[in-house]
Amino acid sequence: MGAMQDRRAIVTGGASGIGRATAHLLARAGARVLVVDLDGDGAEVVAREIRAEGAEAIAIRADVTLDADCRAAVERATEVFGGLDTLVNCAGVIRRANAVDLAEADWDLVMAVNVKSVYLMAHHAVPRMIESARGAMNAGGRGGAIVNIGSGWGLKGGPDAVAYCASKGAVVNMTRAMAIDHGPQGIRVNCVCPGDTDTPMLHAEARQLGLDEVAFLAESAERPLARLGTPDDIAQAILYLVSDASSWVTGSVLVVDGGGIA
Repeated sequence: MGAMQDRRAIVTGGASGIGRATAHLLARAGARVLVVDLDGDGAEVVAREIRAEGAEAIAIRADVTLDADCRAAVERATEVFGGLDTLVNCAGVIRRANAVDLAEADWDLVMAVNVKSVYLMAHHAVPRMIESARGAMNAGGRGGAIVNIGSGWGLKGGPDAVAYCASKGAVVNMTRAMAIDHGPQGIRVNCVCPGDTDTPMLHAEARQLGLDEVAFLAESAERPLARLGTPDDIAQAILYLVSDASSWVTGSVLVVDGGGIA
């Protein structure tokens, strides 16, 4: 509690799954949170839940593959909160297919949601974060922090997921490049790579592959810690990376997967 006191945060993909858990956890830790999602009604539900817990949150419907929507989200957060310190890029999508079977439209969708959105949100958020970081650091305070959500399949390959693997590999290395570029401006940039986590997206994978969901989830839990991840497992790692507990950590890739890659 208090690890994010007075921080101003944007969480994309905040209506469900890892994004929802992250928005709640950052708010409980003291941040003011803008919940961003293509599902505007879902984003507003999460914001209301947070406000009901006594924290501050607002919501905006945004398609994070569109420049204008990303700009509007950043402007909204800056206007309401008076600045911006934290960005968590949780929005994501998967289409399970190999290169032969994958439709071009699905390749474009995955790359737009998983990769282009990270660029667009940073494109608009980083200048505002630099302003906030400069003021905070001049006052002896803290800089800004960005966390991008990668995947274990951004570090190794996986079957029938060529676009997803490509997109998450890009996010991992974008994180490193952004850390180099913006560290001198007081902004840390890190990546969390989850393993299989019990989210709506994981359930959608089973349906895309035509597999029984119960059996698919049971197989996904076959790892040293013998269970699926939860959204809260991932949110806790994100909180670490955006808080002062990781004040000398940037350009890192934190795997949170119950030992799956190991």
